[in-house]
Amino acid sequence: METRPESPEPQGDPRWVAMLYRPATQSWRAAAESPHRSPVLYALGEMTQTMRARGDEVTVALWGPKDGAWQLFDTPLKQAASPQPTNPEAESPGEPTLLAERMTGRRHQVLMAGLSKAGLYDLTPEDDTTVQALVERLDEPAVRRVAHWLAAAGTR
Repeated sequence: METRPESPEPQGDPRWVAMLYRPATQSWRAAAESPHRSPVLYALGEMTQTMRARGDEVTVALWGPKDGAWQLFDTPLKQAASPQPTNPEAESPGEPTLLAERMTGRRHQVLMAGLSKAGLYDLTPEDDTTVQALVERLDEPAVRRVAHWLAAAGTR
């Protein structure tokens, strides 16, 4: 059984960073990063699914800010090690399904991309709260339309 070194702390100011272990080079690299957690988790899920479909072994570490410093968090991959219910009716009432969580993450990512294209990069906590409120209330076509408006505004 191969042993891996612990993930190194990412460089720079604390933000959300997914580190990926590369067995061929026995090294870690940043695979996704953002000031917001949701887009990193979304990217992490997509990368993991792709790598597992290719038959690759997946080892990741999730770093994020806590009290102004770096903090190593449990990844959803580690949390998913416990058995998950396969029957949607078996889930706790009020608890989102895996698909609902992915779609929420996707809507968040689409809005963040639209804001970036509009030239809005440095968001305040109030801005993030507003984005989250839009993500929770709008369906995907509406979120795409808002992102399109933002992207179009950024090109003028």
